Amino acid sequence: MDWSAVTERIERGEGPRTEFKRGAGDLSAVGKAICAFANTVGGLLVLGIADSREVVGVRENPDTLHERLASFLQTGCSAPVHAQIGRRELPEGWVFWIEVPRQRGFEPMRHSGRVWVRRDRTSVEPSASELQELYNAFGYVLTEERAILDATPSHIDLEAFRAYLKRMHIDTANDPQPDAEDDLRNRAVVIEIDGKLCATLYGVMAFGRDPQRYRRTSNFRIECAAYAGSDRASETLQVASASGRINEQVERAVGWFMGLGHFESYENLIREDRHLLPRRAIREALANAVTHRDYAITGSKILLEVFDDRVDVTSPGALPNHMTVERVRAGANPRSRNEYMAHFMAAMGFVEQRGRGWLIMRSEMRDFNGTEPDLVEDKSETFVRVTFHLGSRW
Repeated sequence: MDWSAVTERIERGEGPRTEFKRGAGDLSAVGKAICAFANTVGGLLVLGIADSREVVGVRENPDTLHERLASFLQTGCSAPVHAQIGRRELPEGWVFWIEVPRQRGFEPMRHSGRVWVRRDRTSVEPSASELQELYNAFGYVLTEERAILDATPSHIDLEAFRAYLKRMHIDTANDPQPDAEDDLRNRAVVIEIDGKLCATLYGVMAFGRDPQRYRRTSNFRIECAAYAGSDRASETLQVASASGRINEQVERAVGWFMGLGHFESYENLIREDRHLLPRRAIREALANAVTHRDYAITGSKILLEVFDDRVDVTSPGALPNHMTVERVRAGANPRSRNEYMAHFMAAMGFVEQRGRGWLIMRSEMRDFNGTEPDLVEDKSETFVRVTFHLGSRW
């Protein structure tokens, strides 16, 4: 951009794509503006101009400032910013401008560990919904090995991690052990990002102290609801939210379900109190849901819904890795999109990783009430649903 174009922008004043600064200072305010422009539609940052559009000039040595700005564009944000620097000497002093293009990569740009966007004339942090839209625009896909940037190694419960190692028959008490952070890194619980250790999604969901505390993980839980009728328009009888680590979510959701009550069954004139479904069947469905759900769909929860004629377990995403409904029903070798979580849940005794999950649910239901569960994959591949039929209770 040449000087004449810059003066036109100065005359029009600040706006969504133009911002003025009297000077560079410590570059923190400059960094916010550059990051915000890069994340949205680009923009022009002009130094040496007051908010009133008065030229005040930058008092710093121009060569020194140019070097500082050039260095900042390379290292001041989470990724290099491909911006153009210009300058002009006026009677009032030097005016610098930085022309920042819209940038796209794997994820939004960050400055000082935070995402910034433009809102009218200012640079602000996006709301949760805005941040999700921004991640979608960048094509970011959250997988179990991705970092949750707000999660540090201190957010990992080391006792839970050691309990997992013990289930893996690793003697942490007597055998020589690596440093705790090295051990977490070696097992994909944490990862280094820009020189800082962050917990991965797997680390947070398997060993985190508070897995739902982060914006990107707040919906990674099981929502439970019981209805009086056969659809969601019916009266709601009970609701609950099963949060925590993925193994805790399953146990809490199963506990809620088993607490819904019993019904009476008579065989040969002998009364028997029975739960709505076999514990093993509902536990298997929920364990598979938290293990194999698509964590890239950050806005959706797993649903456990109890109706008067059935129980639905709905998991976000398609069947993993080209599996089909027919192959699942046939007991084909399992393929998980979340290998670390699958290994964790197997070690904790929730899944077998042998493709027997559907066969177990089917066998349990046949013995329980003579029905078979249904498995449906939504045509748009946004959810997978297991349906258990309650059948006759009398």
